[in-house]
Amino acid sequence: MNTQETILLEDTYQIPTYRKYPVALVKGQGCYVWDAEGNRYLDFYGGHCVTLLGHCPPRVVTALKQQVEQLLFYSNVVYSPVRARAAALLAEMAPEGLRHVFFCNSGTEANETALKLARTYTGKPGVIALIGGFHGRTLGSLAVTEPIGYRKPYLAVLPPTHFVALGDLEAVEQLLAQRDDIAAIILEPIQSMAGVYEAPVAYYRALRALCDRYNALLIFDEVQTGVGRTGTFSIAEQYGIRPDLITLAKSLGSGVPVGAVLVSDAIAASVRYGDQGTTFGGGMLAMAAVTATLETLREEGLMKRAPQIFARIRDGVADHVVAVRGRGCLIGLELDRPAAPVLSRLREAGILAGNASHPNVIRLMPPLNTPDEAIEMFIDTFLHVLTSVNQPQTTTA
Repeated sequence: MNTQETILLEDTYQIPTYRKYPVALVKGQGCYVWDAEGNRYLDFYGGHCVTLLGHCPPRVVTALKQQVEQLLFYSNVVYSPVRARAAALLAEMAPEGLRHVFFCNSGTEANETALKLARTYTGKPGVIALIGGFHGRTLGSLAVTEPIGYRKPYLAVLPPTHFVALGDLEAVEQLLAQRDDIAAIILEPIQSMAGVYEAPVAYYRALRALCDRYNALLIFDEVQTGVGRTGTFSIAEQYGIRPDLITLAKSLGSGVPVGAVLVSDAIAASVRYGDQGTTFGGGMLAMAAVTATLETLREEGLMKRAPQIFARIRDGVADHVVAVRGRGCLIGLELDRPAAPVLSRLREAGILAGNASHPNVIRLMPPLNTPDEAIEMFIDTFLHVLTSVNQPQTTTA
């Protein structure tokens, strides 16, 4: 089936929820993917920040093949050696004090679980979230996702959320001081979809202190920053703090759908049978993928590669863009013109990258094991493309 035939069938039978690139991918290996016509692309988008180890990492593929031949699935009503190994390894790599895990199927489910646990543990309903934050499209996560375009059709059924600006500690403290119903603050440490924005480290430390003072929980949505993408397993390690809950997904299974919530001893001890559940969360295939992903990450020492990749891309393009933001392999390039034509031209040149809510921002999420020559290829191609698109235009974020 060629690209045009594929596009026709998908557009005919699928609900049109995504504005897709006109590319039909059939194969991936490492940091490259191939389309139905055999054209190769350097993938610095990773299917929405998923392929942390590149496409089809050998250890993950082998683990999945072995598990498929043994047991495809059984639910959480029984114990499972593969689930036990995944949970133990994740606990070993998680920040100290967050050694209990709930496995689910996606980032939005992980965030909804974290919000449920926070409300149950504190006995309070209120949540503070950040302007520009994105936490998922199911109703519970949508309630804390700020852009009104996502929430507007469902406002009548969404629980109220208090939104504050990234970096505005005064607004957070004012809410916590004036209200006694705030269960938690939820935030992306780096706001990826918004345009790859991060506050100074002191801000996150101050949030931790405010939560402690006012008996609220701190939830880090690390669906994109987690599993080593920014250089440590959790970005909180770089801030020198410990959230009460961390949510993970995307990179955790190297492309196999899986999510997880890491929680403290106290929160774990408060959970009762039936408080949360999932049929497919913790399934055998997902757990095999998690274990293989984490083993590869740890044994190959890949997390230390993240800041090196960031530094090389920053140094290669900084003089040609407005700003380079992010950490490790979560990078935002702000241009002096709309990003869409640049992204299109990059795709024509054989590179896949991502957009953002900010119209001038290109997002890069390369694998941690991207070779140096691929990074140089990106830099050279990006700089060439910049000179071939329209001249700078004034746009409003």
